[in-house]
Amino acid sequence: MPATVDDIIDRLGGPEPAARLTGVTTEAVRKWRHAGAVPSRHWAVVSAATGLPMDELRGEIQSGSGDVPPGATAALVLADGAVFWGRGFGAHTDQPAPVGEICFNTGMTGYQETLTDPSYAGQIITFTFPHIGNVGTNQEDIEAASVAARGLVVKQDLTQPSNWRSTQHLDVWLRARSIAGVSGVDTRALTKRIRDGGPPTGVLAFPSDGRFDLAALCALAEGWPGLEGMDLAKEVTCLQSYDWDESSWAWPKGFGRQTAPVRHVVAVDYGAKRNILRCLAAAGCRVTVVPATASTDDILRHRPDGVFLSNGPGDPAATAAYAVPAIQGVLAKGVPMFGICLGHQLLALALGAKTFKLDRGHRGANQPVKDLTTGKVEITSQNHGFAVDLDTLPDTVNPTHVSLFDGSNEGLACSDRPAFSVQYHPEASPGPSDSHYLFQRFVEMIDRRPR
Repeated sequence: MPATVDDIIDRLGGPEPAARLTGVTTEAVRKWRHAGAVPSRHWAVVSAATGLPMDELRGEIQSGSGDVPPGATAALVLADGAVFWGRGFGAHTDQPAPVGEICFNTGMTGYQETLTDPSYAGQIITFTFPHIGNVGTNQEDIEAASVAARGLVVKQDLTQPSNWRSTQHLDVWLRARSIAGVSGVDTRALTKRIRDGGPPTGVLAFPSDGRFDLAALCALAEGWPGLEGMDLAKEVTCLQSYDWDESSWAWPKGFGRQTAPVRHVVAVDYGAKRNILRCLAAAGCRVTVVPATASTDDILRHRPDGVFLSNGPGDPAATAAYAVPAIQGVLAKGVPMFGICLGHQLLALALGAKTFKLDRGHRGANQPVKDLTTGKVEITSQNHGFAVDLDTLPDTVNPTHVSLFDGSNEGLACSDRPAFSVQYHPEASPGPSDSHYLFQRFVEMIDRRPR
């Protein structure tokens, strides 16, 4: 039988000796107890300190195979053995069931935009807001042609749509896209677990026959390598270049068209959201989108006035293998450059900085960021699990924005070339529009460059 966290801490002599013997902080030990499990990244040191085999550190699986609670039709199974039972919706899961990093999003609106954000590739989203489905779905509020997320977890059953723009129930929309979800989960407990122990790996199982092999599901979750070191941009990027002229949505006409652009921007698609491209078009740009693997020559042959580096999923250090040489080649030509999210991280890597994985990511539409140049605070939309290491920025690169949640870097600008970037999403889809000014800043930078 797996050892409980209390048993492990007692075996080590209490919280402070446990921290000393395993080389972690007492705060980490407190989080073990709060989460009810030792995170997998600490298993090796705990096993060495206690003499317990790693199999006994997984935590206790809540129900044995086949012992399904009444009314449960789906389960979220974590790599440490924890099981969150609930009611399935959307599409039944195929074999193997979808596995990914479990994250949480604090946004109160925009679940359709969130689900179609390519940056969520490789992740299962826990929505902390309980009322999901209340505005239904439509053909306009999508950020990519397909759903990037591997599943979703919600507190309450999907509500009936009650919005004049709705054309389809969320459940029907998900089934058409082969995406599964689970409701009835204690999302507060799951969110605290992620907050205190970091994002775990998990499997979302919604089998059509109602049978669960929990040991196999746990093993599947345990065997997934995680996002660190994973290049996912190649999975979500476009396959070939294309032109974009659709501009921002406005009531009652809907989306507009840019018919008289005054500048040309090449957008490198690492997982670009459509509303970012719309914002560029609305700022007076003709937009040419190129794949993530585009080389310097592939980008510059379009003779752009500026280059945009998009958002996207995965570990920036992995994507850097092919992205950084292309970015460095464009920078060497002095072409103005603007990066967002993954694009921000890749620009930093191209300039000589390093990135790291956050203990917990920033995901939601209510993230406070301070602009260090003006002192103003913006409420921003964010979705990222990696960040730029401030201590590695070269002298020619200045931090411009900082997160008021954890002090991590949220923006940078070069002092010796026309390039800047931000970690968050100024296109506000979903989210506030406090940061729309950045698109204007980009085109003003383009217009200042002699042609």
